[in-house]
Amino acid sequence: MTQALSTDVLIVGGGIAGLWLNARLRRAGYATLLVEADRLGGGQSVKSQGIIHGGTKYALHGALTGSSEAIADMPARWRKALLGEGELDLSGVRLLSDAHYLWSPGSLAGNLTSFFASKAMRGRVDAVKGEQLPPALQHPKFKGKVYRLAELVLDVPSLIARLAELAGDGLLAAETIEPLRENGELVGLRIDGREVRAQRIVLSAGEGNAALLAALGLEQPKQQLRPLHMVLVKGPNLKPIYAHCLGGGPKPRVTITTHPAADGQWVWYLGGDLAEADGVARDEAAQIAAARKEIADLLPWVDQSALRWATLRVSRAEPAQSGLVRPDNAFLAEQGRLLVGWPTKLALAPDLADRVFASLERDGIRPSAQPTVSALPRPAVARPVWEELLP
Repeated sequence: MTQALSTDVLIVGGGIAGLWLNARLRRAGYATLLVEADRLGGGQSVKSQGIIHGGTKYALHGALTGSSEAIADMPARWRKALLGEGELDLSGVRLLSDAHYLWSPGSLAGNLTSFFASKAMRGRVDAVKGEQLPPALQHPKFKGKVYRLAELVLDVPSLIARLAELAGDGLLAAETIEPLRENGELVGLRIDGREVRAQRIVLSAGEGNAALLAALGLEQPKQQLRPLHMVLVKGPNLKPIYAHCLGGGPKPRVTITTHPAADGQWVWYLGGDLAEADGVARDEAAQIAAARKEIADLLPWVDQSALRWATLRVSRAEPAQSGLVRPDNAFLAEQGRLLVGWPTKLALAPDLADRVFASLERDGIRPSAQPTVSALPRPAVARPVWEELLP
């Protein structure tokens, strides 16, 4: 007979948001079970650039926005966790860069943008030059200006792996997920025929939340998708860089992060304005051509002859907003036992967990004894996207 389970909190979605929430709940003594229908981190999480934003990129016109204020304390919280001193122990996670940078290529518009950003975010940026520059910019031909941000860049695959470790035996691979109701009330989920009852059910599946809500017969909250067309480039001569390259507009011209491949080479991962509206409209060949041109314009000393290129389409899943604008904070909606959440960006995973904890506290949901769980089918961890696309 299929095993029936009960738990305090049942989480659906094993990206970083769900895994972070799961780890925090377990550390607080709650019984939890996290269900993943694919691979842990296999949606938006493994496609993230790993930047723990502090808000600077949202203040490029010299004014602090709601986004920049809401996210301002996130780097400090993540740093404490990486030291093993915060709300989670992430001391085994690889830190790719202790800082992210704002980089003006020397154009008047770019210099003005970086100036206004530095004034708006004073105390969070410092000008750097010479040996303090990112290695890829330490070239005699570089004429721009660079500001060091009080942010950081994480190796997302190692973060996913560590959060999976913190889940202990509380992970469950699933193929089918159906509602479990009693007297018309949602009391749990039926997962591959196994009944799982919970005091609270949290949907944190990113883009998958829409299908889960439909399966539960719910139309709210609505979801929006903001598409990106990212570019990956790999080669033996690339040097690390973690920076927003600024133009004259409100968005970075291009955002570059650098990631270690299994063969010892570096991979540059390119986002920013390059990956947005015009980039989304381009096919793979045109997007690679556009990225080649950007690198040639901004970093002309980089030899492109041995580089390998690929593109990746990503959909950022968020609660629906008027005009597809970016939400300022993590989002949580409540419907009885059901909580539906989107962190809206990697850095705000702790914010989503805060909101779930506030809901549990308000409703008097206390930890129960952790149940004994027999061996459950465990979801695999997603491979880095650059290993899939540029092996």
